[in-house]
Amino acid sequence: MARVYNFSAGPSILPEVVLKQAAEEMLDYKGSGQSVMEMSHRSKVYDNIIKEAEKDLRDLMNIPDNYKVLFLQGGASQQFAAIPMNLMKNGVADYIITGQWAKKAYQEAKKYGKANVVASSEDKTFSYIPDVSDLPISDDADYVYICHNNTIYGTAYHELPNTKGKILVADMSSDILSQPVNVEDYGLIFFGVQKNVGPAGVVIVIIREDLIRDDLDEKVPTMLKYKTQADADSLYNTPPCYGIYICGLVFKWVKSMGGLDAMKIHNEKKAKILYDFLDSSKLFKGTVVKKDRSLMNVPFVTGNDELDAKFVKEATEAGFVNLKGHRSVGGMRASIYNAMPIEGVEKLVQFMKEFEEKNA
Repeated sequence: MARVYNFSAGPSILPEVVLKQAAEEMLDYKGSGQSVMEMSHRSKVYDNIIKEAEKDLRDLMNIPDNYKVLFLQGGASQQFAAIPMNLMKNGVADYIITGQWAKKAYQEAKKYGKANVVASSEDKTFSYIPDVSDLPISDDADYVYICHNNTIYGTAYHELPNTKGKILVADMSSDILSQPVNVEDYGLIFFGVQKNVGPAGVVIVIIREDLIRDDLDEKVPTMLKYKTQADADSLYNTPPCYGIYICGLVFKWVKSMGGLDAMKIHNEKKAKILYDFLDSSKLFKGTVVKKDRSLMNVPFVTGNDELDAKFVKEATEAGFVNLKGHRSVGGMRASIYNAMPIEGVEKLVQFMKEFEEKNA
């Protein structure tokens, strides 16, 4: 069967060349006589894999030497607890709520200290990013928290909040490596890899070294202390070895594509094709305020639930899969991550045009 165009929000499409290389190396990784899936994480061969993956990520993102890169488990959601546990010195943090994941992170942080909502776009179903130029940042806030790109709602920050000198923490799960990032703008960046980087099961934390504390409450679980993981170079326990190996292959692929500057151009081109069609369509319409649109996740609706369902069904039959919107918002959503080729978006738009002609 031919491969479909996979518009899933995550786990999501991976570059075909990466999948082919993984298939070729499945039984014998570089003459080791074994699969990465079955080798010891303490072996020299695996040590090279994880170190090279870290080096390539550092190269791609220009990560400064005073930041640690941690390959962890538990997904991005586990970081919702780890962040306040590790970063709350004063027991206070400010959260900007622009979607379900920021809201979940905020609710988790409330268990460990005082979490304040300093801005929210929940009043309009998270269809925009609030003005973050002059927020009521708490004097004693340990950090300000954002979700940089909102997978469900299709919004993204195009300007960072004015944190008034406080540390900025960002969940970049759904737009990491899609464009250049100035790592020094942040104290901590984290991302589940299953949207733009690799298979589900790995979360990567990029943290400034001065934020890694050894004076944490003794009740903080050993595994959730950044110091535990940093001191052990992400090998405190068995890491998600195979997932990290795939991430490493994806980092090399992004480099081969020209790095993050080239990815940004590629992603802008793809998004423009889809947004231009939505803006001109009489049947389909985007649900996000134009200036806050994401390059990665594009939600849209017809305004008729039955027509939405019909579209999703016919699109799936035509080889455009996982276009159903998140259950909390309905409609459709096309996730067009790095690995989605331009032709996938062009063909989707062509299909949408034909559907519109038949159903307008």
